[in-house]
Amino acid sequence: MAKEKKKNAEEEIKETPAEEAAEKEAEKDAPDEKDALIEQLNAKLLEANDKLLRTVAEYDNFRKRSHKEKEAIYSDSKTDIIAKLLPVIDNFERASAAASDLESYKKGIEMTVGQLLEVFSSFGVEAFGEKGEQFDPNIHNGIMHIDNEELGENEISEVYMKGYKMGDRVIRHATVIVAN
Repeated sequence: MAKEKKKNAEEEIKETPAEEAAEKEAEKDAPDEKDALIEQLNAKLLEANDKLLRTVAEYDNFRKRSHKEKEAIYSDSKTDIIAKLLPVIDNFERASAAASDLESYKKGIEMTVGQLLEVFSSFGVEAFGEKGEQFDPNIHNGIMHIDNEELGENEISEVYMKGYKMGDRVIRHATVIVAN
């Protein structure tokens, strides 16, 4: 009897010819679905690759444009500085060509130096390093140390060359002699 039940169970498991045909048909359809999925994924890959290539091209164009703009700004800045210095050169040339007494010559040179300092000021450049200031190693270059009872400790007693800075940036350190 156990053998008979087993046989009946096997017969029930067996598929009918219609079920077998439907299963075979489903297997045939499955490769079409796989092909469609592969095509869909390939399309997405091509789209992502296209976006990546466009982004790389845009970045390269941006880099080139930025470099050109930077060069143009640098060139314009130099031209602006030269244009503001030309009147100072003109005054020096006039002073050297003029035959006059020493006092008027000296006054002309002082006025020209004042004009040059105005040009510097228009660019935000300021001078520092005056006699009597406190010595600061960050902005002063001490070349000598002297003892002088009349001056305070670390006080600048003499200035060889003024220092210049633009904002917080030191262009040239002041060269000074420091007392005490």
